Formats: sequence, structure tokens, C-alpha cells
Amino acid sequence: MPRSDSNAADANSLARKNAAQQYGQAERGRGPHPLPLFWQLVHAEVKDDAARRARVMAAVRRYQDAPRAAPMPPPDVVAEDGGTRLLSYGGGEGRAVVFIPSLVNPPDILDLDEERSMMRWFAARGRRVYLIDWGTPAAAERAYDLADYVLRIERLLAGLGRPVVAGYCLGGTLAMAVAARGGAAALATIAAPWDFSGYTDERRDGLAAFWQRTKPIAVPLGSVPMNMLQPAFWSLDPGAPVRKFEHYAAMAADDAEARRFEAMEDWANGGAPLTLPALADTFEGLFGGNKTGHGEWRICDVPVTQDAIKVPWVNFISSTDRIVPAAAAPRSPDDRHVACGHVGMVAGSRARPLLWEPLDQWIRSL
Repeated sequence: MPRSDSNAADANSLARKNAAQQYGQAERGRGPHPLPLFWQLVHAEVKDDAARRARVMAAVRRYQDAPRAAPMPPPDVVAEDGGTRLLSYGGGEGRAVVFIPSLVNPPDILDLDEERSMMRWFAARGRRVYLIDWGTPAAAERAYDLADYVLRIERLLAGLGRPVVAGYCLGGTLAMAVAARGGAAALATIAAPWDFSGYTDERRDGLAAFWQRTKPIAVPLGSVPMNMLQPAFWSLDPGAPVRKFEHYAAMAADDAEARRFEAMEDWANGGAPLTLPALADTFEGLFGGNKTGHGEWRICDVPVTQDAIKVPWVNFISSTDRIVPAAAAPRSPDDRHVACGHVGMVAGSRARPLLWEPLDQWIRSL
């Protein structure tokens, strides 16, 4: 017999909850996550090229089985607000410099290893360097939207006076809000999105469709795990996951760059769940409505605009970024275009001359 509308609704609700439980379980082993969707990307990219497919599959297995280096000494925790911590890397006695990573993925990409740690390099240059680690949202924090995270940053920075604030990716968007609200002495933005009309309609429509599919599954969880979000980032450059594993396949087993690839891939597949309101702000308010680009983003009922930023501001824009294309970046009094990708500009082999050193020189000039 056909089910009633009520029974059908109950069945749909149960199916969503079951799917949410599946996504919410910790994935076994290392990434790429979710692996079935990754293999779909591989098949779409390589088509009937069996040799290429085998090469990518072997590279993924190699990555999964590779030993990991011992972790570096952890930085000191100097302040906490809920699940978020302010980490200190030491350094000199001058004005504090606080780095704000994206809400997505851990902050590790700014502290990758001894040679590619942006944080430890700045500390060695005599900077008093801090890094925000967003941590895992507790139950009481699951109602946090992007404005709440800006207010959290301001509370963590309260003991530092008005520091220099440097934001990477979505952390740069949040850093702009901190500066616009008077919480920073100077601002640096790195691969930060602001004008979301700079994304193509195809990309924005694809992300909107992804969010409409994902939101009903995520609601029973109360937050969104990274393995559910990863396909959204893959969709911005669908060929990139395949190309990077092909590049890794060509590296020697004892190559330091192979170790860094493994560390970067662990970072890309890691991260705590994100709150539903913060993601709704991102997908609906930013990508969907371009609230920042239109001057409609508000915190405590006050608009947050580029024009409200009155402090010295340098803006590093990647000219080859597919995660945050140059057209989506804000425009500052001091825009600097970097010929490096979204991750490479902060942790790649050319990060030091292209970003770290120019940023250090700019801070010295304040």
C-alpha cells in the first residue's frame, strides 16, 4: 500500500538522520575524504586513461601509508575563549602580530614544519607572533555565525592592545571586520575573499546547489564535519585533487617535498566541524548574497565595509588562486599580486620571498 504523506515525511527524515550519522562518524584512515567522491573526480578527470588512473591510485595508497614526522614543539596557549585558543610563538618585544587562519581546516598550514612555518619564521625575525586556533565548537557554540567569531577574535585580542592583524583566506575576511571595528593597529589580508561577484556564476550556482543538498543532512548533526565540506572545495577546481596526486607520484620517496605534500594533505583533510550558522553565512550570505561586496554585512547591527578600515592595510592577492580568485579579493590602498597559488603563497617553496619577506618588511615600515 502507498504510504501517507506523513509516513513519507517520517521516512525522509529518518533517511536524513541516517545519512547525517554516517557523515558524522570519524572516517577510518587518512584522506582524501570522502574517498568515494574523490574517486568520482579521478574517473571524470582521467576518463579512459587506465595508466593515469593506476598512477593516481598508487599515489593515494602511498600517501595513506607514508610515515609521519614527529610533531614540532607546541606553542604556548596564552588565552582561551570557548573552544578557541590564542597561541604564542614568542619572539621580540614589539607590537604583537596576530595571524587569523580560515575557519575551514586547522591552522597548521601556517605552522607546517621547521622550514615552512610562517609563524616560527616571523618569531625568529623578532616578531611577537600569535596564531588563533579555532578548535572544536562546543555545544554552546553551535549557534555561532561569522559575526560571533569576529567578536570572539576581539575578546582574545583584548590583552594585546591593538595588534597588527593578518588574516588568511576566510580569516582575512574576519580580520577586515576586526580592523573596520577598530580592533587592529594595522591589517594584512592574504588570499582573502570579499567581493563574491568575482566568482563565476557557475561556481556560485554549484556551491548553492551543494549547500541545498548538504544542509538537510547537516541539521541533525548540529554542525558540519570537514568530510562533508570537502566536495565544495573540490568543486572550485575539480581537476586539482587529481593533478596534485600525480605530482606527488613523481616525487622520490625520501624527498622533503613529499613529506610536505603529506603534511599539506593531512591539513586539507583535517579540521573540526563547523557551525551551521557560520556556514549558512558563508554559502548563503557571502557566496549567495555577496553581503560583504554590497556593504550589507552587519555586526552588532553596524555595517562592516572596506571604507571603515582606516588603519594601514596591505592586501596580498594570488594571481593563480582558484579557491579565492583575484576578482573576489578586496581592494586596499596597497594591493600586491603574488604569482603563487592559494596554499603555495603561505607554505610553498616560494612562500618566503613572495609573501613572508614582503609582509615582514611592511610590518617593519609601520
